[in-house]
Parts: sequence; C-alpha cells; structure tokens
Amino acid sequence: MQGRRYHWGHVFRMFPWDFGGVQTHKYIMCPMAGRLLKVSSLATAVFASSGFYLYNRQLDLNDLSIIRFGRAAATTAVISYDYLTAFKHVKYGTEEYWALKSKVHRRSAERLLDLCCANRGTFIKVGQHLGALDYLLPEEYTSTLKVLHSRAPQSSMEEIQQVIREDLGKEQLSELFVSFEEKPQGAASLAQVHKAVLHDGRTVAVKVQHPKVQGQSSKDIVVMEVLVRVVHWLFPDFAFMWLVEEAKKNMPLELDFLNEGHNAEKVANILAHYPFLKVPIIHWDLSTKRILTMEFAEGGQVNDRDYMRKHGISVNEISENLGKMYSEMIFVHGFVHCDPHPGNVLVRKCSQNKKTEIVLLDHGLYQILQPDFRLDYCRLWQALIKGNMSKVERYSRRLGAGDLYPLFACMLTARSWTAVNAGISSVPVTNSEDIEIQTNAALYLPQISELLNRVPRQMLLLLKTNDLLRGIETTLQTRASSSSFINMSRCCIRAMARHKRNKAQSRRRHLQIKLAESLSLWRLTIYELFLWMKGSMFVHWLTALLAFLY
Repeated sequence: MQGRRYHWGHVFRMFPWDFGGVQTHKYIMCPMAGRLLKVSSLATAVFASSGFYLYNRQLDLNDLSIIRFGRAAATTAVISYDYLTAFKHVKYGTEEYWALKSKVHRRSAERLLDLCCANRGTFIKVGQHLGALDYLLPEEYTSTLKVLHSRAPQSSMEEIQQVIREDLGKEQLSELFVSFEEKPQGAASLAQVHKAVLHDGRTVAVKVQHPKVQGQSSKDIVVMEVLVRVVHWLFPDFAFMWLVEEAKKNMPLELDFLNEGHNAEKVANILAHYPFLKVPIIHWDLSTKRILTMEFAEGGQVNDRDYMRKHGISVNEISENLGKMYSEMIFVHGFVHCDPHPGNVLVRKCSQNKKTEIVLLDHGLYQILQPDFRLDYCRLWQALIKGNMSKVERYSRRLGAGDLYPLFACMLTARSWTAVNAGISSVPVTNSEDIEIQTNAALYLPQISELLNRVPRQMLLLLKTNDLLRGIETTLQTRASSSSFINMSRCCIRAMARHKRNKAQSRRRHLQIKLAESLSLWRLTIYELFLWMKGSMFVHWLTALLAFLY
C-alpha cells in the first residue's frame, strides 16, 4: 500500500498484541489521505464558518441551538483538522512523533473542555463520562476532562427562584423556608444544591435543576450524534456511537428528580442492613421533576484523605465498606448506583455514636441488571478471582465479548493479561502494571470501541462504575487490598445460592443449598482471618516466640 492514512488508528498507533492467543489487527496507512484532506478541508470551511463567527462573539445567547451547534461544530472541525494534518511530516516512532502526539492530545482535550464549559448541561455530563474512561482514552484526555466534576456552572439566584416559583407555586422563598442560602453547596452539570431550613426547624438540601437544561438536552444529543457520525466518517476507527446512545437513554431519567427520589428510597431499603450507609430522606411535599428536597447531610468527599485523617476516619474501613455495598448492589440485587464520583460519596463521623458513615448522594442514574446478565457477570467475576480461564472465556463470550474476551477481562479488572491468567486475587497491583495498562490502552482504541459496541448496553454503565470506584481506591491507596475480592466473592456466593433456591422445588434441596452457601461463606471468613493474621503483629510476635523457645 502506498500513501499514508491519517485516521484515529494512526493517532493511537496499532500493533499486534497477543491476548491469550487472540491476535489483534494491525492498522496501516491508507492511500485515501489526500482525498480525505481535500474533502475534509472543504467540509471544515463550510461546516465551521458560522461556528467560528459565533464562538468569538460575546453573545449572551447560549440557549440558542444554532449557537450551541456552531460552537460544537467549530471545535469538532478544529480537532479533526489537527489530527489530520499534524503528523504529515513526522516519522512514526521517533521522539518527535511521541512528543507531538502528546501535544495534539493535550490541546484537543483542552478544546473539548472549553466546549463543555461553554455549552454546559448535557455537554458537561458527557465530558464527565469521558473523563472516567481511563481504559479507553489517552491520559491527556482523561486528566483534562476530570476537572469537569468540579467546574460545573452555576445558575443565578433569580433563575433558581423562577424554577421554585414555577414548580412549587410559591412567589416567595420565605413561604417555604425560614432560610435559604443563596450560595450553593455544590453545582453539577444538571443542577445545583442549596442549604435551607424548613419552618419546623429541619435543615434540608434543595436540589434545583438548571432552568434551561430540560429544553436543551434532547437538541444537544442530536448535535452530538451528528458530529460523532462526521468524525467517524473522517476517522473510521473512531466509534463512539455507544456513548451517544447511552446519553439518549439515560438523560431523561437523570432529569426526572422524582425518579431520583424513588431510587434513593429503594437503595436505602435494600441496603438497610448496612449501618454505615446513610441515604438522605426525601421530602416529597417539596419535590417535583425539577426540584428534589432531602435531608441535609454533611461530610467530606470520599477521596479527601486529609479530611479523613483530621476526623479519625480509616481509609481502609471506607474502602472496604464501599466495596461491600457496591458488590451487593451489583451481584445480589442488580440495582446499581452508577455515578459514584467523589462528589456523590461523602464520609463522616456520626455525631450520635461516633461511628463512620458513608453518605450516598445523587441517585438519578441507576442500572437495573437483567437476572441472566447479572448471574453471568457474577460467574465471570468468580472465575476472574480464581484464575479459571476456561470459565473466564465462557462467561465473557456469553456477555457479548466474543473473541475479544481477553481484552474484556483486562478492561473489567484493570489488570494485565498476566495477572488475569494467574487469578487477580493472588497477584497484587503494582505501579508498573498500572503504567503498562494506561500506556497500552490507547493502542487498542478500535478493538475497545468494537467491544463497547458489542457488549450489552447495561455493561457500559457497569464499566463506568468500576472505573470510578477504582479511582477512589487509587486515591485512598487501597487498591492492593484483598478484602475487596473477598467481599465480591461473598456477594457472588449469596447471589448464586439465592438463584438456586428460587429454582429448587423441594425442602431438602433448599436445605442442601443453604448448607453449601454457609460452608462457602465460612471458608471465606477463615481465609479472611488468615489474611488478617498474616499481616498483623500477632504473626510477628508468634514467630519471635517460637524462635526464642526453639
């Protein structure tokens, strides 16, 4: 083949990588580069002219679709043109090439960040999702877009009052609240939260939706869909339609705050046996589709190690309890809170009993796992923990991974293929392994995109949830702990036993299943005790005593 092909695969240069006998494809240059450059240059000029004009004018018309579309089109055109032309005179593999590639990634990510901050709403929500895709996007993108969790825009007090007036039917805030703090406690992509006091003296958090988000969201998703298709035409290996499809499905649910309130009550009920979990109580008389009033809960963010140290909170206890409740949500109940970024998970010392609590916020996005999917996912994790590769392949294929099951196993666990083969519970996480995974992830964008388009839709939010939880563990420096695998195993055993009991038709069979479940859980407890003793001072003391005696 002659010529050079400047497609997305060239940006993330592909090489064969043997995933347990599965040979990936090798992407090479394409002779269509010249034609693509001419066509795309013309398209860029026509497509983005209005966008550049509107982007550079200081107009307070951000709610107009033509301006939002023009801004998005301009940004897309600039990023695409940069990737199409940046590598023309640079030889692949040289130091200059790698340095240039990093610079192109960085400036493109910053342009995307500026677009999200300018268009706000749905764009910030999708940008936050992209910032969590450590297994898919280069580090330059994820590190840049992660700031969107703390850079969400605020609505003015006049806009907040207007939403309250329209939805609750009161002209003055004083008719509903004794006090209402104008400065929000926090602002997110779709809403912001204000602290208030009711007339009966109770302190509440009032979550109020940004007034223009509801009307803009459906139009924004159409804009994203059009632009993603254009980018896919220019770069065939860029396949992010799954992200647009997820936004199209989930955004209406996240914009319905009554749905969020019902989710909060449901998860509080199914996890009521965990004394460390706190879900704020909903005040239904002051809640609508755009307003959610709930019990006010204070605390530090789950990734704030300084806050935990100051308040005497154990990071290991928090990490273990977080793993317990998410394992139960996923494997036992199939009802999963899918937005555990640090701003939505608080930790605190309870004022009454001084015990540590985890406060779970923002219940707008939940994934309901179908029973067959949940059980196969459960069996897959059991196989991954034990290193049973035949079952890893079997259940990965049943979950839609096909021949890409080795890549799927690596993405799911954020572990190398070597660690997966050995059983992830027996091989500790190392910094070198994390660096290897992060480096190699960008090299397999087409395969990863193909995999994400292939697996069931409910898997996408689980992957996002896994990534956010792993990010918290990394910050707390608890990823190497074996307790997370023990908690997962315990929930998998309970889930499988419950499934078998539901199918059992005799009391004797019920008893057999119950005894087998109890035995498996007992073995896990013994193993957990062994791990504790192994790492405790008891072993050192016993060893020293034996050495002295003998």
